[in-house]
Amino acid sequence: MISASSRHRHLWAGTAVVVALGITSAANAQEGETASQSTELKPIVLQAEKGGRVADSPLTQTTERPKLDQRMVTDFKDFARRIDAGVNFNSATKSVNIRGLQDQRVLTTIDGIRLPWLTDPRDSAQGGVNAFDFDSLSSVDITKGADSSRFGSGALGGVVELRTLNPEDLIEDGKNFGALTKSTYDSTDDSFGGNAAIAGRANDSWLLIQGGYKKGHETDNQGDVGGYGSTRTEANPMDYNQKNLLVKFHQYLEGGHRFGLTADLFNRDEDIDNMRGTTSSYEQGSFKSGEEVDRKRFSGSYDFISPDGTDIVDQASVNIYWQKEKLNNTVDATRLMDGRAFIPGFITDTGQSGADLLYGPPYGVYKRNNMIEQTSYGITGDAKKELQIGGVSNEFRFGGELYWQKTHQYSSGVDNCPDVDWSTIPELTIGGESVGPQSCRMLHSNSSDMPDVDSVTFGAFVEDDIKLMDDRLTITPGVRFDWYSHDPKSTAAFEGSPNFDPAYLKSSEDFGISPKLRFAWQATQELELFAQYARGFRAPTALELYQNYGAPGSYARIGNPDLETETSNGFEIGARYQATDYAFSATVFNNYYRNFIDTVMIAPPGGEYPVGGITGYENLNKVHIYGLELSGEWQFHPNWRTWGSFAWTHGRDTGTGAYLNSVAPLRAIVGLGYAAETWGTDVSLSMASKRDKVSGTGTSRGFEAPGYGIVDLSAWWAPERIGDIDVKGLRVQAGVFNVFDKKYWDAVSVPDGTTMASRDYFSEAGRSFKVSVSKKF
Repeated sequence: MISASSRHRHLWAGTAVVVALGITSAANAQEGETASQSTELKPIVLQAEKGGRVADSPLTQTTERPKLDQRMVTDFKDFARRIDAGVNFNSATKSVNIRGLQDQRVLTTIDGIRLPWLTDPRDSAQGGVNAFDFDSLSSVDITKGADSSRFGSGALGGVVELRTLNPEDLIEDGKNFGALTKSTYDSTDDSFGGNAAIAGRANDSWLLIQGGYKKGHETDNQGDVGGYGSTRTEANPMDYNQKNLLVKFHQYLEGGHRFGLTADLFNRDEDIDNMRGTTSSYEQGSFKSGEEVDRKRFSGSYDFISPDGTDIVDQASVNIYWQKEKLNNTVDATRLMDGRAFIPGFITDTGQSGADLLYGPPYGVYKRNNMIEQTSYGITGDAKKELQIGGVSNEFRFGGELYWQKTHQYSSGVDNCPDVDWSTIPELTIGGESVGPQSCRMLHSNSSDMPDVDSVTFGAFVEDDIKLMDDRLTITPGVRFDWYSHDPKSTAAFEGSPNFDPAYLKSSEDFGISPKLRFAWQATQELELFAQYARGFRAPTALELYQNYGAPGSYARIGNPDLETETSNGFEIGARYQATDYAFSATVFNNYYRNFIDTVMIAPPGGEYPVGGITGYENLNKVHIYGLELSGEWQFHPNWRTWGSFAWTHGRDTGTGAYLNSVAPLRAIVGLGYAAETWGTDVSLSMASKRDKVSGTGTSRGFEAPGYGIVDLSAWWAPERIGDIDVKGLRVQAGVFNVFDKKYWDAVSVPDGTTMASRDYFSEAGRSFKVSVSKKF
């Protein structure tokens, strides 16, 4: 375990990371790598007798910066493949997947501030939880399942807590300056990135500036069919630029007080040459698209640690913040003309002649910018206090959060469709086949597909560790209260939508009370047995309530303002064993979900919406997910260690018996590593079983992914001197991944309805390599 500094300012750093309500850190944090194994940042996590941050959780697993560096983790995909088999990342929706749940059901935070997962009504702009640079992180905390007394809405599947660097991370004891630089090349997407952080202090004032830039191309797959059209399986050509800036200022005051200011900026911009899919409708080489995610965050913090334990609280944190996240999906193309609409003299089924079709099909220029953004601001806080009541030890933890959000969506565009009311123009058919205006009905833009939505959310929790029987038995009761309100606002852009309906201007609000009860028995000094019940809560999103995309004569995707909140009842039993040289944990979980929000077909094609019918959201009655997770590490020799991670999950809609296509197959990771004083090497095997328990038919059927085994190999070198030159702090690392060039698929990342002919397009990268050079000053 990473040791604590004895100096007061470093004890302070135990709560330096400002956390929102319910944010946790592992009391049993994974052991950090030795200085010889990685370019190690100075630890900032308080490891006093009670350990952890204010709202630590025994269910949380912490991965510190040294392990991220050693395993060469630069994104969530790497994390899932080389750190934790129970964590997956869906590349299609750009969301973290834990225990079969993803998108809005896994809560992601950065420095205690919620990172929203967003999608627009057209499913074009998606993502948001990946709007950060892994090189700006000091640790990643993973909590699987709903720990109700700590987290609010959105934590049904689990919580990913991202913690960014602090100035205290870089400045060693007795110094006033510290810096870290890193450069990385990755052949997977032919990318090169540079990152630098510098920190300084003057007495009790600390400052950090960190920045990064990365430039690359499309992520390789193992498709081998090129050209244009739906048969293409090679990846679409793509160029991207990614940049971030992090600035932190900390001011310590006598008596255990610290104030902080943070600015955090991130942008990733992708330019894609679309050569696959519906390109037959467009001039070859003209279909260009773009995806951009932009996030800005400014926050102020106050942290407190009681110097002698006599204050009203032992520790406390408060965070005030403003954050804006915006997603853009763009298209710039030239549509091809449907010549039938201009054949002289033909007569349509409705009796119109070609001369009447002045509005014609939408050939020519076609541009779109589909945008969704969410602005939030709020305050979070938590605290803890140890008390002896009637001779019994109690540790109370309590806190709350209050935040406001504004969600705005808009689609702008240019095309060759006249600006007319298409609902008044009859559908044109030739031999029963739609032509002409039908396409324009489906291409409307320069409007909003949902109202602007103002939201407010409040949550508060309290829990107590009650220690009995010489502190061997710990009983932790807890409860959280959550309340939310969504208030849709009509806008001219929404009223201008061809599918506008004032019924979508209906407010929605609800509350939930989420209890928790945990029992932990310290069977021996090393072995803890535990059992827990926790109730979870998720409020419907603004999109699920209010989206209304489509047009009469085509199809519609609608929200449901009457959706009820999702709830869960989760049960876990398990064991944790922590010895000097090895550790092991096992958890069996069983979760029941009610009012599960899912996409359903409300009306089949026909009537007013003949092309695709009407799809929307409804509450399913019950969903059941259960499984098993194992993990362990063993240092069986001073220079040798091995580790493993195993996760198996099973999920079904108990009302219909259908399997949940978001559930990953059985996955496991096994690793072996050697570390000498100045060099070391790791080899790992990542495995998955075949996934054949899927549901749906046709375009909704889940992908039956074959099983696989992938070998990764890496090595590092950290000399202190090269000849007569002092290079202490230098680290050179290289890795070869998918060593045997295995073709495989990540089951949760392949869209439903993928056919055998097109599946190679969604395959993962073959053999690749990564090289990084870092230097700490």
